[in-house]
Amino acid sequence: MLVREAIGEQLADLGVRVAFGVVGSGNFHYTNALMEHGARFVAARHEGGAATMADAYARMSGEVAVLSLHQGCGYTNALTGIAEAAKSRTPLLVLTAEATEPTSNFFIDQAGMAEGAGALAMRVRSPETALVDVARAYAACKHQQRTVVLNVPIDVQDMELPAHARRRTFGPLGLPQPAPEDIARFVELIQSAERPVFVAGRGSRGDGAKEALRELAAASGALLATSAVARGLFNDDPWGIDVSGGFSSPLTAELVSGADLVVGFGCALNMWTMRHGKLIGEHAKVVQVDIDPEAIGRNRDVDLGLWGGVAETARATTAALGDTVGGDRRGYRTPEVGQRIRSSLRWNQVDFTDQSADGRIDPRTLSMELNRLLPSERIVSVDSGNFLGYPSMYLDVPDEYGFCFTQAFQSVGLGLATGLGAALAQPGRLPVVGVGDGGFLMGITELETAVRLAVPLLVVIYNDAMYGAEVHHFGFDGPPLDAVVFPDSDLAAIARGHGCEAITVREVADLAPVKDWISSGPSRPMIIDAKVLSREGSWWLQEAFGH
Repeated sequence: MLVREAIGEQLADLGVRVAFGVVGSGNFHYTNALMEHGARFVAARHEGGAATMADAYARMSGEVAVLSLHQGCGYTNALTGIAEAAKSRTPLLVLTAEATEPTSNFFIDQAGMAEGAGALAMRVRSPETALVDVARAYAACKHQQRTVVLNVPIDVQDMELPAHARRRTFGPLGLPQPAPEDIARFVELIQSAERPVFVAGRGSRGDGAKEALRELAAASGALLATSAVARGLFNDDPWGIDVSGGFSSPLTAELVSGADLVVGFGCALNMWTMRHGKLIGEHAKVVQVDIDPEAIGRNRDVDLGLWGGVAETARATTAALGDTVGGDRRGYRTPEVGQRIRSSLRWNQVDFTDQSADGRIDPRTLSMELNRLLPSERIVSVDSGNFLGYPSMYLDVPDEYGFCFTQAFQSVGLGLATGLGAALAQPGRLPVVGVGDGGFLMGITELETAVRLAVPLLVVIYNDAMYGAEVHHFGFDGPPLDAVVFPDSDLAAIARGHGCEAITVREVADLAPVKDWISSGPSRPMIIDAKVLSREGSWWLQEAFGH
């Protein structure tokens, strides 16, 4: 057996079910080997799209996804998606061919680029070590939640695997747990708090963390919020208050800012989640729990940093708290707060004046009507841009696997591919993608992929005919905006040319075909070219820019 064949076989044996990529000569053979041993290969039209699809699939499935790339240019085409995945600690294995001869046109420092993007760089070093190298890279993805770039030199691929080469697996390492004195200090802070709020981030998804946090919150009297990436985690909890940060509803922002103890669990407590610190009261104590010691205190000073896994830390604290106080505390969980959460928590419950006019629909009106029309079993993905907050907060999601938020690198153009990867991870849910016109056109290459794969993707284009973030950042009365304002385009017609169903929406009545499309059991995408009103920057963007 050749090394290239052994790589595909071993990855399938380790549990890889789906790989994404664009096949060239360098990754042709190990991609075929992976398919021959039962994995599905999703052929994208561009490596950038493939990287984002793989990232989204891994996030929404909980599995390690593989991204298969050609050496050199195939690899560099995918770097934005790899950077997004690495920043988000997505369990993504980038399997890329590598040219090791400096005379090759494809020769570049692929390992250096991986490290610069925040990924782990590894290599299949030789036929003798190939199986161990693959297993170690896979384990780093699965057990450490890391994005790994595994370089596979072209010459090594074509070598014979030695008969004595043995397979092995690498099990998970135990997560750190805070020292008893740190747990004791945490208990003291909880005991002295009257209005505690827990904010759960991406580190709180999976491995029993959700249940452990709910138990600790009940014992502490804490309300349960999330960062944007963990949205939906506490939907079924009566004391869940949705997303903390730029997307917070007025009530959520009020409750978080009124807390006297804010605890981030696997959450960066960055400018987005805390609105540049505005959501933390002047006298509030701040605690941060994370498995990465370098993350603790990175974005703001904390009163207590706990180096540990979310579930492990929460369970230990619950046990210590129970021994101390012997029962649940009411804390922030008062009847008045409970009633307000039930009546006015979400943006869909907040009154506003519909400003639709002159053939353009208010994006709030558009989003609220879609929320009413669409089935509750959905998976929502979003691109980056001025429009971002509308689908993120007005479209409800069923749970933490119903919202895919690829925004760690803040790149415009990832939305369509994100939606495809998320759709393949959760095939029983209607996939919905929110994009701006700029991001849609950037990522339009993968529209053909959606049609080819018969994915019933609902793509909502918030079309304001401009790069709205830049326009509203610099202002209509500022410098010339010619470079970021465009003629209105018929994106519905372009979508039909790709084989999609498509409509143009200027008012609520124009959305009627969406209901028919859903009821038909669709097998191809529908594109909504919504001509939206965009007179000012969205609230989340104003918060980000500070004006």
